[in-house]
Amino acid sequence: MPRKLRVNREIRISPVRLVDEDDNQIGVVELHEAFRRAEAAGLDLVEVASQSRPPVCRIMDYGKHRYEESKKDQRARAKSKSAEMKEVRLGRTIKVDPHDVGIRVDRARKFLLAGHKVQISQQFRGREMQHRDLGRNIIKRVIDALADVSKVDGPIRQAGRAMSVIIAPDKDKIRTYQRNMKAEADAKAAAAGEVPDAEVTTDVEAIEPAGEPLIPEEIVEALASEPAAEESAPEVVVEEPASEPVVEETAPEPVIEEPASEPKPVE
Repeated sequence: MPRKLRVNREIRISPVRLVDEDDNQIGVVELHEAFRRAEAAGLDLVEVASQSRPPVCRIMDYGKHRYEESKKDQRARAKSKSAEMKEVRLGRTIKVDPHDVGIRVDRARKFLLAGHKVQISQQFRGREMQHRDLGRNIIKRVIDALADVSKVDGPIRQAGRAMSVIIAPDKDKIRTYQRNMKAEADAKAAAAGEVPDAEVTTDVEAIEPAGEPLIPEEIVEALASEPAAEESAPEVVVEEPASEPVVEETAPEPVIEEPASEPKPVE
């Protein structure tokens, strides 16, 4: 956190040694004169060295000063955090599949490219302690696979059932690796007929010289003087739902009942 300084009316000692907003040494002046100069400049009077006699005061924008100091602290914290140690475990046993080792190598490479140190560790289980040379060979293969971006930061160490080594990023090797990767990506883009990223520019100043606007001022003024055409509201067309066909009902035909035949007399 930026240290708290006395500002404006918090300053009590008079006279003070004054430095103006342009870093000019004004000299020893009375406190009220320093206040007058700060108010005339529209800035703050800040006591930057309270232990000296007379104390040193500077005319500055105190809010801007505190903002810049906080940004410096953030960058310092981020820089100290970027140097932390990362650990990549190859496995709980020396019976590790080569594909799994390759995955862990890629993970360690990302850490190294980000500027972190990496501890490569290998665990041993049961009677595997009698074959520690196998685990050492696995660690050596990992070191060789990462040799293009790193350097060994110490010998391989054994601690109980774990064997480990620390590798650190090598800045020169990383720069060479990044240049090679960029050249390879550009070659692939050229083979595919694409424009490399380095040739694409979005800077307006690179397209047109500074001071010459993209649209001439005469055209801008002419467009501004023309009255804006009022857009008529679009007509809303309401579609009526299609009417269902009317089916005419026919009257049912009358049913004529035939008279029942009389039974014939039996002779």
